[in-house]
Amino acid sequence: MIEIIPLTGIGEIQQGDDLVSILREGLRSLNITPRADDVLVVTQKIVSKAEGRFIELDSLTPGEDARRLAAITHKDARLVELVLTESDGIVRAAPHVLIARHRLGHVMANAGIDRSNIGPEGGERVLLLPIDPDATAAALHAELGMAVVISDSFGRPWRMGVVAVAIGAAGLPALHDRRGEQDRDGRTLEVTQIALGDIIATAACLATGEGAEGIPAALVRGYKVTGDPRPAADLVRSADEDLFR
Repeated sequence: MIEIIPLTGIGEIQQGDDLVSILREGLRSLNITPRADDVLVVTQKIVSKAEGRFIELDSLTPGEDARRLAAITHKDARLVELVLTESDGIVRAAPHVLIARHRLGHVMANAGIDRSNIGPEGGERVLLLPIDPDATAAALHAELGMAVVISDSFGRPWRMGVVAVAIGAAGLPALHDRRGEQDRDGRTLEVTQIALGDIIATAACLATGEGAEGIPAALVRGYKVTGDPRPAADLVRSADEDLFR
């Protein structure tokens, strides 16, 4: 049976905080001893906060491209300037919509730049994605002794609403390639690749929530992980694929 156990009682994360110690204490307080079928899902927000990925919008001077896109999208030109800085390209710009391809390869609204739940200071501060989520996941995995997924909330093409996805992973195959295996009828699977990191991230989101819940991590227990560990970067489509032409 699969369990989803929220790590409650973790306070506001500050720049420079030791996430390993904080998460280990959260697990200890719940009397959780790591098992082989554990995956710890850690939200992007606390990783970015610990890394100090804050930017003050007042520190930015919008360029010509940012001002042009701001006029199209009706967004703050300073925010648009930051989106351009964090991105390799713009996928779509429309009123109240700015979809970018982040430098890490993720295609997402506003290049993942966030203003919600970033601490009491609030104001003109925004929060960027972690520098290298796969590296952070690998460090947490090595210290905590369990598979780790770094999760974030994404919208999806042609679907309403957001789901959690894996932007970092270690200790499990974020993308489980089953091509070449056979189905129950003996047919060879030709295209089946399971986005395991995304599935586990969204399962954990049932406990961590998307709003004021304040639960920054959850343990997914009971899923038998098979296959070679692969980073979340394997979930990102190449920029030269048809979707981005």
